[in-house]
Amino acid sequence: MYNNKRSPYRYLVVGSDTKVPLYNGQLSPCINFDNAATTPPLVSVVNAIVKFSPWYSSIHRGTGYKSQLSSKIYEDSREVIGRFVGADLEKDTVIYLKNTTEAINKLSYRLCSCDEDIVLSTSMEHHSNDLPWRNKYKIDYIEVDEFGRLIMEDLENKLIKYGGKVKLVTITGASNVTGYINPIYDIAKLVHKFGSKILVDGAQLIPHYKISMKPHTSLEHIDYLAFSAHKMYAPFGIGALIGPKETFIKGNPDYKGGGTVNVVTKDYVLWTDPPEKDEAGTPNVMGVVALVEAINSITRIGMKNIEVYEQNIFKYAFRNISQIPDIKIYSCADINYPRVAIIPFNINGMHHSITAEILSKEFGIAVRSGCFCAQPYVQQILNIPKEEIGSYADKPMSERPGMVRLSFGMYNDIYEIDFLVMALNKIVQNKNKYLKKYS
Repeated sequence: MYNNKRSPYRYLVVGSDTKVPLYNGQLSPCINFDNAATTPPLVSVVNAIVKFSPWYSSIHRGTGYKSQLSSKIYEDSREVIGRFVGADLEKDTVIYLKNTTEAINKLSYRLCSCDEDIVLSTSMEHHSNDLPWRNKYKIDYIEVDEFGRLIMEDLENKLIKYGGKVKLVTITGASNVTGYINPIYDIAKLVHKFGSKILVDGAQLIPHYKISMKPHTSLEHIDYLAFSAHKMYAPFGIGALIGPKETFIKGNPDYKGGGTVNVVTKDYVLWTDPPEKDEAGTPNVMGVVALVEAINSITRIGMKNIEVYEQNIFKYAFRNISQIPDIKIYSCADINYPRVAIIPFNINGMHHSITAEILSKEFGIAVRSGCFCAQPYVQQILNIPKEEIGSYADKPMSERPGMVRLSFGMYNDIYEIDFLVMALNKIVQNKNKYLKKYS
C-alpha cells in the first residue's frame, strides 16, 4: 500500500495528472523525476501568457498602445528579476538570453582581455560552465573529493599558486549530477580576498533555495549570476545574466544587429548602453512574462517552504532507495549534507540506459540517464580510467558509462516516491527478466 500523501503544490503545475502509454499498451500516470533537466510550467505561468497574448507586440520604438504596454512590461521585469536574487540595480544590469548556457558564453566573451588571464572552474561543472572558458583563457579546475564534493582547500591553494592572475572563479551553485550545494558565500569571500571575481551558475540552485547576490561592498558579494527559467516552472526559452553594468559597457557585443546600436553610418558604429547592447534582435517578451509570473508564484509559495518540502521528500527517497539491494548511490551517505533534491544511482549489473527505459516503459516514471552534460565529473565519480575514456568516443550514448538521475520538484510527493521504490525493488528482484526483455 502506497502512502497517499500528495504534494500541496501538485496542482500548481500543468500536467500533474497526465497519463502516458506503457510497454503493455496501458495508460499510467506520468511520474516526472527529471526536474533537473527542465520543469513543467506552472498553471499560473500559462494563464499569464494567455492573459498577455492579446496585448503582445514588438517592443521599443513602436508607438502603438500594445507596443508601449509590452515595452513597459519587458523593462519593468528587470526589477522583478533583480529583487528576486538580491541584485543592486543601480550598479547591476539584467540581460535576457535564451538560457544559462548562452548567459555564460556571453560573459566569457565579455571578460576576455588577456591570454595570461586564468579562470578557475571546478571538476563538477556542467559543460556549459566549462567549455565556454577553454578557448579564451588558461583554465584550471578545483578538485573534488571521492564523493564528488568540492575541496575548498584546493581552491585556496590554486588562488595562492596563481597570485593575482585569476580573472574569475566560476562555480555551480548546485551540481546537476549529485545535487551538492557549494558554499558560494564562503567561496566569494576567499575569491575577493585574492582580487578575483566570482560567477555562480545558478541553474540548479535558484529554483530551490533563496539566493542573494549581496551588496557590492560585501566580501560575500556574487559578482555574476546566471540562471534559466525553464528549470523554475517557466519553460518558454528565457534566461538571465546579472552583473555589473561596467562589465558590459566596454567592448563590442558578441551578437550585433537590431537594438544594439545608438548611431550607425557606413563607417561608424556607436553601441547603445547595456542591457540593450547585449540583446540583439526581437526579444522573447513571452518568455519574460512567463519568468516574472514564475518568480511571483514561487515568492507567494515561499522559497523556504519549497526548500523544506523538497528536502523532506529527498530524505524520504534517499533512505528508502538506500535500503534496496544492488543499488549504488553516487553521493555521500550524510543525508544532511547540503544539496538539492537529486539522487544519482545505478543498479548493479544493469546499464543505466536500460534502467531508465524500464522505469519509463514499465512504470511511467521519467528519469534521466547518462552523464548529464558533465562528463568529466561523472567519469571521476565512476572512477573510469583515462585510458578507457577515449574508447567510448565512437560508441552510442546507450553503450557509454553513466548513471540514472532522480531529481525532484515541489510538486512531487511521497506517493510517487513509494511507487518508485516499489518499481526499483521489482526491477532488482526480476533483473534477469528485464535484462532479457530490454537488452
